[in-house]
Amino acid sequence: MYLDLKKEERIAFVTLKHPPANSLSQAMIQELDEAFDELRNDQEVKVVILHGEGRFFAAGADIKEFTQANGEKTFRDMSRKGQITFRKIEAFTKPVIAAIHGAALGGGLELAMACHIRLVAEDAKLGLPELNLGLVPGFAGTQRLPRLVGKAKATEMLLISKPITGLEAVSLGLANDAYPQEILLQEATNLGQKIAQKGAISVACALELLDMSINEDFEVAQVRESHCFGKVSATQDAKEGIQAFIEKRPPHFRDK
Repeated sequence: MYLDLKKEERIAFVTLKHPPANSLSQAMIQELDEAFDELRNDQEVKVVILHGEGRFFAAGADIKEFTQANGEKTFRDMSRKGQITFRKIEAFTKPVIAAIHGAALGGGLELAMACHIRLVAEDAKLGLPELNLGLVPGFAGTQRLPRLVGKAKATEMLLISKPITGLEAVSLGLANDAYPQEILLQEATNLGQKIAQKGAISVACALELLDMSINEDFEVAQVRESHCFGKVSATQDAKEGIQAFIEKRPPHFRDK
């Protein structure tokens, strides 16, 4: 097993476990795919926190698999498997928070970029060093990085292949916030608990619409927003939220 999945207080903790560097093997990617299928159907889970065991978040793909594979189709299939799984995470209807410590390099950063929120240790190292190996990113890193930091900075990061720190990642918009490593997971948990208090229906719609803002035509996304607005506004949660606002009290959402 390359993952550990624990659930507590409406939060699922998915821990990458592939020592020494939590490298992303094809087996680990398959377990990630299966874990998110399970979490999608768990109504008690409102937020997912993804982090790594030991010294790293994930320090890249499993290079041993590269030495054992042959042929363009084999490598293309490896790439597509990772892309499909990471896209599943990006399109997940529950918020996914990456808590990044140590290093998120290559495939590790590609995984983190598929998450909705990225919190980093201040001294973490993030980068796409594939060109140092004569490779290119294969899990959509060339597509997500420019959308997060802009094409010019993404080009520099890819071509120079030098990792940046967690603090630099925040300044570039690659990460949301940075903390000392010793409190990183607790801060991710605190954030997850705040989000988990929201209504699941409105959260899912918000994530869908944010995803469409990047991946769909503006007019199409705008029409979808109106549909989501109508759907959410007619729920019991919306009525409860409005009434709580009027009564100046915290709302008690029931996901209905």
